[in-house]
Amino acid sequence: MATKKQDTSSRIADNKKAAYNYFFEERFEAGLVLEGWEVKSLREGKVQLTDGYVVIRDGEMFIVGLQINPLRSASTHTTPDSVRTKKLLLHKEQIRRLTGKIEQKGYTLVPINLHWKAGKVKCEVALAKGKAEHDKRDTIKDREGKREVERAMKTHNR
Repeated sequence: MATKKQDTSSRIADNKKAAYNYFFEERFEAGLVLEGWEVKSLREGKVQLTDGYVVIRDGEMFIVGLQINPLRSASTHTTPDSVRTKKLLLHKEQIRRLTGKIEQKGYTLVPINLHWKAGKVKCEVALAKGKAEHDKRDTIKDREGKREVERAMKTHNR
């Protein structure tokens, strides 16, 4: 059975630093509660996800540090706050299960990417465990090895 790849045009932002710093155990897709000006800014790509992290308070999930920069043409009757805490929408049972996992040593919730799905903004969140320094070096070594193979294949095919 073929797995369906996500269309790259529906991607809004990726957190590339997360894959370098963490091992992903599980992934979840959560809805995002946004204001109108934030959605317009997302369509223009005015978002930065690398400093974002997810917290659970009172049985609800929130994303902190997600920066959505307002457009210059933003409405005058609202005061845009580019770093406000945004609520993530997930089922209560999933939040309870994640709360139990986070209380274990070394686990955290990390936003991986923002994307469009059926006209709505979704945030992919991962249950992650931090990498040690030697694991990060291994990641760099693997990435450079793949680049070398790609270069060799490219020059060989010419």
